[in-house]
Amino acid sequence: MPLPRFLERLMPHRPERDGNAPYPPAPTPRGGFAEAPLALQHLPRDPLPLNPGGPHLPGFQPAAELPFPSTGPEGHRGRMREKLLTRGLDSLADYELLEMLLFQAMPKGDTKPLAKALVNRFGSFARVLAAPVRVLLETKGLGPHSVTAIKLVEASALRMMKAEVQEAPVLNNWDRLTAYLQAAMSREKTEIFRVLFLDTRNRLIADEAQGRGTVNHTPVYPREVVKRALELHATALILVHNHPSGDTTPSQADLDMTQEIKSAAAMLGIVVHDHLIVGNGTWLSFRREGYL
Repeated sequence: MPLPRFLERLMPHRPERDGNAPYPPAPTPRGGFAEAPLALQHLPRDPLPLNPGGPHLPGFQPAAELPFPSTGPEGHRGRMREKLLTRGLDSLADYELLEMLLFQAMPKGDTKPLAKALVNRFGSFARVLAAPVRVLLETKGLGPHSVTAIKLVEASALRMMKAEVQEAPVLNNWDRLTAYLQAAMSREKTEIFRVLFLDTRNRLIADEAQGRGTVNHTPVYPREVVKRALELHATALILVHNHPSGDTTPSQADLDMTQEIKSAAAMLGIVVHDHLIVGNGTWLSFRREGYL
């Protein structure tokens, strides 16, 4: 007995077949965003309709033909990757860079809210990268994997900037040197004293931290600085320390310590080219200001 017409409209049409013969294979999905084929792998042999019309009524579109085959977090990630690869880094806002960085540590889920929260808390993408490991680990939403990813990006950026400084004599590459030092030190919350050791052609041999102190003082021992210069066969030095307050005005202790190192180095034929104080987005040169 034939089915009533309204039941025929509700039930999906299936072709007649003999016995237990299998249904024809499902059509192969066409390429879309990176995640689309993965999203389609587990569809049933007879795909469920993606709209109320059903697969055999007007208006139905298979998943592979939709403008955005995957509309969850995976689809968003694919669109973000495409944006980066086709439009370049400048097309991404700070929070989008951080959002994509967090993709690497968080395979699933929406990282955009966390990225925006981090930029709001620390002030910028750069300040998130420079934040201390302890502070990042105490931040809600971050764990060892995500903090490791963040610090790897910071280390990579600093390593690249340092390599650019090493490619040419430091005194002829002043802009790159100060940019590197500001990136490395301007966001530190305590004072750090470091020394750049140079060879006879004023090329960088080593960049080493010699002391870490409090918010306004770092203990420095001239004898240790000169001893290390001899070990590295350095013939010139550039002294550097930061002021976490952002004010690059040298203290009397800064002036006295600089003269002590200059005198001790001169006895062994080692020249102190300069002493730089790094602040928040600025720096001061002792030589340029007449202190050295």
